[in-house]
Amino acid sequence: MALDSKAFKTRALTSIIFVIIMLAGLLWNQWSFIILFTIIHFGCWYEFVKLIKKINPSYKLISLSGFIYITLPIVLLITIRLGNNINIDNNFLKIIPCGIIFSIWINDTMAYVVGSLIGKTSLSKISPKKTWEGTIGGALLCIIVIALIGYATHFYNYTDWIIIAMLCAICGNIGDLLESKIKRMAKVKDSGTLMPGHGGFLDRFDSLLVAIPFVWFYYFFFMK
Repeated sequence: MALDSKAFKTRALTSIIFVIIMLAGLLWNQWSFIILFTIIHFGCWYEFVKLIKKINPSYKLISLSGFIYITLPIVLLITIRLGNNINIDNNFLKIIPCGIIFSIWINDTMAYVVGSLIGKTSLSKISPKKTWEGTIGGALLCIIVIALIGYATHFYNYTDWIIIAMLCAICGNIGDLLESKIKRMAKVKDSGTLMPGHGGFLDRFDSLLVAIPFVWFYYFFFMK
């Protein structure tokens, strides 16, 4: 398939802008973090309601399902970032949220690269472009990269980073398939138009939403 240079440039530009905004929100201070994920929260809700209404206009459990799928994970991530005091910005508290998001990014990127190079076996009918080779390769490379970063930086034990990367890779893929299923039922390609060439809020954060509760549980019960 010939490379569409115009589409590639559009995707590359929007990706760069997306990463800059995300890093600014993640790293500046606790208030930039709260503002960033408040916007993400309402963006995901808006798209989720639109999708559900396309599936069933009379659907009665939008609030409950949206709370579990979107609001709860965002709140849990913010609790990790803020710690015990919203008025004190502890730089150390940035580490786990950044680790979660970087794990998702690495897994998605490596899964795409490996799947493009050697992917042959379809992972699921829900998302035909996903392959077992890409999924496994992405997960393994994600774990290796995050473990090496954890070992080099000495922030927490590197075995903790291996577990976090595993949780993000496994749950992230489940989250991606879940959103693909919702979109298929709604008969749409993308959840929204946040990023030209990349889709909407849910398309960008579907993996993160499912991974957060599992990492939160591990962090608060086994790491602190």
